[in-house]
Amino acid sequence: MSKSADAATSPPMNPFGGPFDPTVLSRWVLTRAHPGWLGLRYRDHGADWCELELPWRADLVGDESRAVLASGPIVSLMDMAAGMAIWVACGQFRPVATLDLRVDYIRPSRDHAAVIGRVTCYRRTRSAAFVRGSAHDGDPADPVAEMTGVFMTLDPARMT
Repeated sequence: MSKSADAATSPPMNPFGGPFDPTVLSRWVLTRAHPGWLGLRYRDHGADWCELELPWRADLVGDESRAVLASGPIVSLMDMAAGMAIWVACGQFRPVATLDLRVDYIRPSRDHAAVIGRVTCYRRTRSAAFVRGSAHDGDPADPVAEMTGVFMTLDPARMT
């Protein structure tokens, strides 16, 4: 059988077995590499959104005069939540690449507060996914930051 015929008949990419489940995926993805080092935690998801938490940690503070999380870890939180929102919306794990990510900071988080990021995948095309979300420190109506982004969705069958 040809490579393209194999790709057309192969099931969706799911290295974790069974139907796609972001709670299972998060136990693997959020415990390794950069997300694991940051301590990102899975909170919840819906049909097209995912919510993660970045716990406050002293070594993630950007300005020693204030005990608030630096902007870099918040960007990473939103980037990871965006990827997971895309996977939830697709119903499968597939590689994605960040093409454009804009994070607008509205205010600093509260001292010693965790930041929660919720991202929705609101549109998908054959090769792109569009996301938007917000980060808050306890009150979704009072966001720390708003974000929008575009991700390239990669077809594993075409990556060989």
